[in-house]
Amino acid sequence: MIGKKIRLERILDRNTRRTVIVPLDHGVTVGPIPGLTQIPPAANLIAEGGANAAVLHRGAAMFGHRGYGKDLGFILHLSASTALSPDSNRKVLVATVEDAIQMGADAVSIHVNLGADDEAQMLKDFGEVSSSCQRWGMPLLAMMYTRGPKIRNEYDVKYIRHAARVGAEMGADIVKVSYTGSPKTFSEVVQGCASPVVIAGGEKANSDEDILRMVQGAMEAGGAGASIGRNVFQHSSPAAMVKAIAAIVHGGASLKEALALVKRKLV
Repeated sequence: MIGKKIRLERILDRNTRRTVIVPLDHGVTVGPIPGLTQIPPAANLIAEGGANAAVLHRGAAMFGHRGYGKDLGFILHLSASTALSPDSNRKVLVATVEDAIQMGADAVSIHVNLGADDEAQMLKDFGEVSSSCQRWGMPLLAMMYTRGPKIRNEYDVKYIRHAARVGAEMGADIVKVSYTGSPKTFSEVVQGCASPVVIAGGEKANSDEDILRMVQGAMEAGGAGASIGRNVFQHSSPAAMVKAIAAIVHGGASLKEALALVKRKLV
């Protein structure tokens, strides 16, 4: 579909076929945390750093549209839950693909927790969203996590590669999963998934080097990029951190070169 191809080029670099995405959807889950008190300044910083796209809920997109600065792809997040819920792993749909089209989004994203008590409903929602995306030519980013009673270690490669495979089998154009800890194990994830795979950033890291080493490892394994939130927008220089991540993802920079970019602090 030409529509999907055009939209994908707004969130995937047309030369590298990789992407740097920064999720800014945390406000629904945990409220106005540091770095996301206001969306427009945060979006501007990541755009300046060279991010390909941001993930936003519809309210943040409507009231947070900048109207200035560098272009930034817009991925409308369709899933939600809050930290106040008795079961925060239960993600429900709060927007539709049609909403995304009306808002001018370049893609939509959905969050699925495999192993959770409500896995069946989340997979059903995934299927319905995937059908709508196919009908309208809308790219779909599937955030696939393994969280639930049967999951002993959510970073175990046997779970991550299963999650990635489910995302691809269900029709996602890009699959987001947690990093498994090494290029060797993450290559198993990539090899078993027909869709491009990007890594999640996870909780706030101890150091810049930890994050950049993870990104580099994922690229060595054949990954298609990174989708990192807190470790970008809560960084002392978000633009510089994005620039460093993008240098690895799109430019093949070494860890040393990427760390030097962070230290320069663009802003």
